[in-house]
Amino acid sequence: MFDIATGPTAPETTDPRIPARNHVITRDLIDRWARTTPEKTFIKFDDNGEEWTYAAFRDLIVQTAVGLQSMGVAQGDHVLVFAPNSREQVRIFFALNYIGAVYAPINTAYRGNLLVHAIDVADAKIAVVHASLVDRLAGIKLGRLEKLVVVGGDVPAETALPAVGYADALLPASGTLAPPVRPIEPWDPMALVFTSGTTGPSKGVLCSYLHIFTNAGPESWPFVRQDDRYLINSPMFHLGGMGPMFCMLARGASFAMVERFDTATYWNSVRNTGCTVAFLLGVMATFLEKQPLRTDDADNPLRLVIMVPLAANSQSFASRFGVDVYAIFNMTEISTPLVTDPNPTVRGTCGKPRKGVDVRLVDANDCEVPRGSAGEMIIRTDRPWGMNSGYHRNPVATAQAWRNGWFHTGDAFICDDDGNYFFVDRIKDAIRRRGENISSFEVEAEVCTHPDIAEAAAVAVPSDLGEDDVLICVAPVAGRTIDPGALLEFLRPRLSYFMVPRYVRVVRDGLPKTPSSKVLKHELRAEGITADTWDREAAGVHFKGERFDTSA
Repeated sequence: MFDIATGPTAPETTDPRIPARNHVITRDLIDRWARTTPEKTFIKFDDNGEEWTYAAFRDLIVQTAVGLQSMGVAQGDHVLVFAPNSREQVRIFFALNYIGAVYAPINTAYRGNLLVHAIDVADAKIAVVHASLVDRLAGIKLGRLEKLVVVGGDVPAETALPAVGYADALLPASGTLAPPVRPIEPWDPMALVFTSGTTGPSKGVLCSYLHIFTNAGPESWPFVRQDDRYLINSPMFHLGGMGPMFCMLARGASFAMVERFDTATYWNSVRNTGCTVAFLLGVMATFLEKQPLRTDDADNPLRLVIMVPLAANSQSFASRFGVDVYAIFNMTEISTPLVTDPNPTVRGTCGKPRKGVDVRLVDANDCEVPRGSAGEMIIRTDRPWGMNSGYHRNPVATAQAWRNGWFHTGDAFICDDDGNYFFVDRIKDAIRRRGENISSFEVEAEVCTHPDIAEAAAVAVPSDLGEDDVLICVAPVAGRTIDPGALLEFLRPRLSYFMVPRYVRVVRDGLPKTPSSKVLKHELRAEGITADTWDREAAGVHFKGERFDTSA
C-alpha cells in the first residue's frame, strides 16, 4: 500500500556522547522496533482499550507521513498543531518527525493576542486545528499560515483560511514516501515547544532529538525500563505530554494515553491500561493521598511515580499505594539535571546532579553563592545539544538565558552540605516581607499539609508598611470547608512567624491554571485583596517574632 523510497545515509559520529542514529532519531527508532519487536504494544488507549503494536504503529505513521508530504510539508518545515490530545495528534507528531519536519503544538487555551503571538512564533504554513477551535482564528493575524487541516469534526462552512478535513488530507489510500533530502541528524529540531506563559507571552523552545532524548531518556531516567508503560495524561503541547512518548519509543517501551488527570478515575485508568510508571505534577499526589482509604489501594500495576515537587507525605504515599517515589527537577528547556534515589527521606529535596550535568548556584552577576545560600540555578551538559537550542525568533531571550555559556533557569535553589538541592522559588515569585525573603513554595508546601486544603498559591501583595505582605489562596478538598483562622493556627508551629500569611482567600472552584496545570499566579497577584479575602490583622490575630534570652 505504501512504499518508502531509499534516502541518503551518513556515517555515525565517533563522539561517544552522541547515541547511534537508531537510538535517537524518530524515523530510525520506529523502523527499528517495527522490525525487531513488531507485535509488542507501543500505545494503549484508556477510552476503549485499543492497542497499537509497533508494526501497526509504523504503518499508521507512514500513511500520515505520505499525507503530510502530499500537502507540501518538507524536511525542516514547521507544522502548527492546535488541538487536544487524540489518536490523530499522536500520528501527526510522529509522522512529522518521520519526515524530518518540526512539530509545533500550541496551548488549546490560547485566544486573541496570545494566540496571534504563538502563531507568529510557530513560523508554520500549515496548521492542524481541532474543529471546535477553528473559529478562534477568525479576524486575527495568522502569520505565515496558508492552509488548515481540521481534526475532531467536520470542516466548518466558513474558515479563516482554505481548509480540508483530516481524513481527506492525511489518510491517503496509497503512495510513496519521499526520503529526506539529507539524513535527519540528532541535533536537528524535532519540536518547537512553548513555555507555559504564566507571566507573559510564551517563548518557543527549539528542541532537538538529542535534547528530548536526554531530557527523560535511559541515561537521565535510568529507573524507567524497556518493560515499562508510562501513563500520559498531560497535553501534548506540554513537554510532559509529548516528551515521554518519544522517550518511551527510545527505550522500545510503551505508553498509555488517558484523556486527563482525574482524581476519581485515576486508579481505574492505571489498572485498565497496565501502567507501571506515572508522573505526578503539582498537587496531583496530594489529591490522591486525600482520597478515602481503600483496602485495594496497593493493588495496582504502578511500580514507581515521579513526584514534582516531592510532597511532604511522599513516604506515606509510597507505602499506601505500593510504589517507589522519585523526585526530579526539570523544565522544558533543560534535561533533568537533578534526580533523587528512590523514596528520598530528605524532605523537599529535588535530588542531586546526575552524571553529565554541571550545576551552579549564582547571584545576579553569575558569581557562586556560599553553600546554604539561595542562588539562581545555572546548568550546562557534557553532551552537545543535550539541552534546548534557543528560543525561536527570540535572539534576545536566547542570549539572556544562555549568557556566559550556561543556561539560566530563573529558579532559586539552596544546596545543603550533603549536596541535596532544594527549590526555593521562581526568582520573580519571591516575596520580601519585613526584611526577610520568603519562599512562596515553602509556604504553599506547609499549607497543603492541612487535611482540608487541596491546593494553595502564595503571592505577594502590597503592604501598608512597605515591601510585601503574604496572601495565600487556597482551594478546599471536595466536600470540606476552610476556616482561615484555624488554618493560621495550624501554620503557627510550622512556619517562621514572618512567613505566616496575613491574608487568606478561599477559591472554592480551584485556582486558575494553564492547561498544563501550572497556577496562574500573575492573575492572583493582579486580583489582589478581593472582597472575600480574610485579613488576620483586621481579625486581631497577630504573630510576633521569637524572643531569646541572650544574658548567659
